[in-house]
Amino acid sequence: MTLGEIAVRLDCTLEGPETLEIEGVSALEEASDRELAFLANPRYYQKALATRAAAIFVDQTTSLPGKHLLRSANPYLAFARAVEFFAMVPPRRAGIHSTAVVAPTAKIGRNPSIGPYVVIEDSAVIGDDCVLKSFVVIYRGARIGHRFLAHSHAVVRENVRVGDDVILQNGAVLGSDGFGFARQADGSYYKIAAAGTVVVEDGVEVQANSCIDRATVGETRLRRGVKVDNLVQIGHGCDIGEHTLLCGQVGLAGSSKLGREVVFAGQSASAGHLSVGDRAIVTAQSGVGGDVEPGKIVSGSPALDNTRWLRCTAIYAKLPEIYSAFRKIRDRMGFASTEPAENEQ
Repeated sequence: MTLGEIAVRLDCTLEGPETLEIEGVSALEEASDRELAFLANPRYYQKALATRAAAIFVDQTTSLPGKHLLRSANPYLAFARAVEFFAMVPPRRAGIHSTAVVAPTAKIGRNPSIGPYVVIEDSAVIGDDCVLKSFVVIYRGARIGHRFLAHSHAVVRENVRVGDDVILQNGAVLGSDGFGFARQADGSYYKIAAAGTVVVEDGVEVQANSCIDRATVGETRLRRGVKVDNLVQIGHGCDIGEHTLLCGQVGLAGSSKLGREVVFAGQSASAGHLSVGDRAIVTAQSGVGGDVEPGKIVSGSPALDNTRWLRCTAIYAKLPEIYSAFRKIRDRMGFASTEPAENEQ
């Protein structure tokens, strides 16, 4: 594919030779003179100047003297679309494998691709053009839309509802029991039945080994376009707003309500029964213990305004020097020490 063809297909403005043949895409520091790269973050500007890439996706104003450029309003998105031109997509095997177990009452749409040892239980419904890789299990009564893709060992539990164009990566589970137990007089715990369900709307992707718990009553809902990274736990009764991102190892306690386009960065978490407003961001390893206003960026545990948290962490790193200065002032002014005596420590 030539550079000119790529520019046209991605609606980019080309500053370079249209006839240059392109063979793939890569990172700035690894790209060859036949591959494309992208620059979306100014901190990598020097790497862009040094790259061997045939051309670089950039925004409308970035200047890279001596480089061939593909200008786009969203260079990272353009690069992401370019990856698809060169991705090796395995062939789709139509039909139902002889080892698959499909209940007589299950309904499967047109043009299915169902792999070895898949199990589809009674009254399950799956739409057209589904792809179920080996060892996928669909429990009874599940209702799944068109173009469903489930990788090996993914599970859709009983009565879960799934929209169109949903992807489950390996080991993802929709509809596992919520973590609900009532303490009894003898100190043991009585399991609370998970009588609710999970609803996953169109265009959602749940990546490897993530678990979406069913509600005790009512529903757990992932709204349109939600993206869930690996090893994420979504507790029972949560409501996740459209196009929200939950990054790796995020944990949401039950009944958390997240608005549109929220971002929970890696290893962040929420306590239960709280709300996070539209387009709020919870930074990595932060713990949210209360409601978060729309558009807010919060950090730390317990989470607080990101700007304040940055100031606090900067001060924390200097505490030994600050305390040493305080002791000198205290001693000079003759104040009694508040430190415990050695025999009291």
